[in-house]
Amino acid sequence: MMNWKKAMWGFLLIAMIAFLAACNSESGTTEGGEGDTSSEGSSGESGGEETAASEEEVTIVYARGTDTTPATEELIKAFEEAHPNINVEEREMPADTGESHDQYVTIFSSQSSEIDVFNADVIWPAEFAQANYALELDRFIERDGIDLETYFPGTVAAGQFNGRTWAMPQYTDAGVFYYRTDIVEEPPETWDELIEQASELQGEAGTEHGYLMQAAQYEGLITNAIEFIASYGGAVVDEDNNVVVDSPETVQAIEKMQEIVGSDFVPENVLNFMEIETENAWIEGNAVFARNWPYMMSSSNDEERSEVVGNVAMSRLPAGPEGSASALGGWMSMINRYSEHPEAAWEFVKFISGPEGQKISAVEGGRPPTLKALYDDPEVQEVSSLFADPEFREVLQNAVPRPVSPIYPEVSDIMQIELSTALAGDQTAEEAAANMQAKIEEAMAE
Repeated sequence: MMNWKKAMWGFLLIAMIAFLAACNSESGTTEGGEGDTSSEGSSGESGGEETAASEEEVTIVYARGTDTTPATEELIKAFEEAHPNINVEEREMPADTGESHDQYVTIFSSQSSEIDVFNADVIWPAEFAQANYALELDRFIERDGIDLETYFPGTVAAGQFNGRTWAMPQYTDAGVFYYRTDIVEEPPETWDELIEQASELQGEAGTEHGYLMQAAQYEGLITNAIEFIASYGGAVVDEDNNVVVDSPETVQAIEKMQEIVGSDFVPENVLNFMEIETENAWIEGNAVFARNWPYMMSSSNDEERSEVVGNVAMSRLPAGPEGSASALGGWMSMINRYSEHPEAAWEFVKFISGPEGQKISAVEGGRPPTLKALYDDPEVQEVSSLFADPEFREVLQNAVPRPVSPIYPEVSDIMQIELSTALAGDQTAEEAAANMQAKIEEAMAE
């Protein structure tokens, strides 16, 4: 009898232990799932939110600079219609890009989740990735089958750092070459041809200068330099974040810049020229050729301001030994690493960087798409003569990003000083390249 009772107590004890273990396991699974979701919300591993994002109504905050067009409003409207469970609240950032950048740094450095999606200048992704402000997007891209080859390559490269993708291309910009059709029959194909034609045609049709560019000591000088350097096969920083600027190719590129800046066919004060000086001289009819951004086509044909209406065409920039290259401008879409709604944020990024969103941005905002196929869309082509111009598409295809580096502002400052010194004739191209190499390496090592 005692053995039977002991057996019964033993059986009950085993059953109770099994029951408690099962309860504990279920509780642990639930907490682990919720814990993972919470962790995913802050660190970006957002698999746990996918169901919630598809069933529960959430609000995400989209931060961007001032938009004077209806594009952003139409983007949000179209997205919310397609995603009724996701509301998008717009936050307007300062029009000054530097001020916006500093505000983002303040917000993200405190690990705040107040912003979910934000627009980023093409020179920001590496910095924000290195600082742990941005959410890597590769798993989303792979999961949803996003083909990055459908975008212009430079716009994709600008969003990549350390082998990962941190930003999706939204709209783009690139350096272009302008010429006077009432003076020039065929634009120059190479930098040497530019020098020849600018010298010969200077003075035609009342022009004072053969060529205009941005050579002042500011960010515009870097975009011009990148175009020369890339066209000669050089680079500043490679894809592995190694400094490679001290090369024969870069030296040749700087020497060609020195030749042009030191010529008689550019303005005497070309070392003070920025975009506004270039534009003013151009629309006053004072030059045969000019390098600037696509916006200058509009001012060229402004009958109230321009003296060259109907006499301007655009082409790709002259080529070096490795072809033509245009410095990349434009904006990208990024997700705050500390967003509490990474899945919903990705859906919005995917939409505004995808065909429907980019078409809205082009049609409603006049912004050049980063998706190559949209330039075949008749509605997009109607927005601007540039969008219908095969030359412009070729310019975007050849666009190269500025050095992708987490310390890009410092890199830019170093390059501005060394290049300006070389263009002023106070150091050789070899010295400029060597100084940039040493100083950028030192800055990256800090």
